[in-house]
Amino acid sequence: MSETGEAGVERSSGYRPGGWAGRFWSPSIREECLATRDAAGLFDQTSFGKLEVSGLEGLQRLAGNDVDRAVGAVVYTQLLNERDGIEADVTVTRLGEDRFRVVTGTAFGVHDVALLRRHGIEVRDVTSAYACYCLWGPKAYRILAKLTGDDLSFGYMKAREISVGYVPVLAQRVTFVGEFGWELYCPAEYGLTLWDSLMAAGSPEGMRPAGYRAIDSMRLEKGYRVWGLDITPETTPLEAGLGFAVRTERKAAMKRPESELACLLLDGERDVALGGEPVRLDGRPVSRVTSGGYGYRVDRSIAYAYLPPDASRVEVGVHGKWIGADVVTGPVYDPAHERIRATPWK
Repeated sequence: MSETGEAGVERSSGYRPGGWAGRFWSPSIREECLATRDAAGLFDQTSFGKLEVSGLEGLQRLAGNDVDRAVGAVVYTQLLNERDGIEADVTVTRLGEDRFRVVTGTAFGVHDVALLRRHGIEVRDVTSAYACYCLWGPKAYRILAKLTGDDLSFGYMKAREISVGYVPVLAQRVTFVGEFGWELYCPAEYGLTLWDSLMAAGSPEGMRPAGYRAIDSMRLEKGYRVWGLDITPETTPLEAGLGFAVRTERKAAMKRPESELACLLLDGERDVALGGEPVRLDGRPVSRVTSGGYGYRVDRSIAYAYLPPDASRVEVGVHGKWIGADVVTGPVYDPAHERIRATPWK
């Protein structure tokens, strides 16, 4: 059984990766990815760490990017140590003149609170106070517009307070899967009501509830990094390919990297790297896979590793054998980011 996806790509619904990657695999992952691509996916990301921060000067000093933006701006940035290593990978939303919300990954909240406080920044962990649902996909606008009369036409990396039915929501035009949509934050006591409302509006449009395994697949296709795997306190934004998220004067002071995080497209469809696998260049071990998986929207096995900038072809050790892989630049899905920046209201 198969179906034809975008650009005539033949997709097999019977696909299953080999080896360890197939042990805890589910066909639901593929269905959730394709539903998000074709209609919408609804993801419960309430476990995101959410930190209320005040003190622009301290935050600006710690962040690589410029967080001194207009109220309502969302800034993607890394929090850097004295060696320019990445201590945290976050979004910073300016809610007021001296009020910010820092959103970090699941399980990183305690680490990031300690980091901010060590630098004299006032911070309050409000993770449990807010639910967060991510509505992503080409039909996300149509779905959310059914539930609110508020203006949803604000741009990418912007945040607005809206009402979804009777639920007060902070909607942020941010994505971690490479599709149009929002992170929707509401007080925790409204969480069930918001979820049920979104499901009722989205199900007739083909929206599916989806999970983190689908997010991980789609973020690999877009080249989005995960702290602790792809980026760590030992890697700099320039090494990680995140120079775009560093303000000019800070970037100019950074050391030029000898290796950079590269995307690898493995030759074998069923050979899927999970992280830690050795990478060989011209027969010599040179690196290891930081993270990997299968990209269902592009039907390719994807991995990431730090490599010399001129590397074009490597081998990855998967399941006891060496698998060839092409080194590619930029995201392999929607490289022009047209889907993220879509304007469906026009």
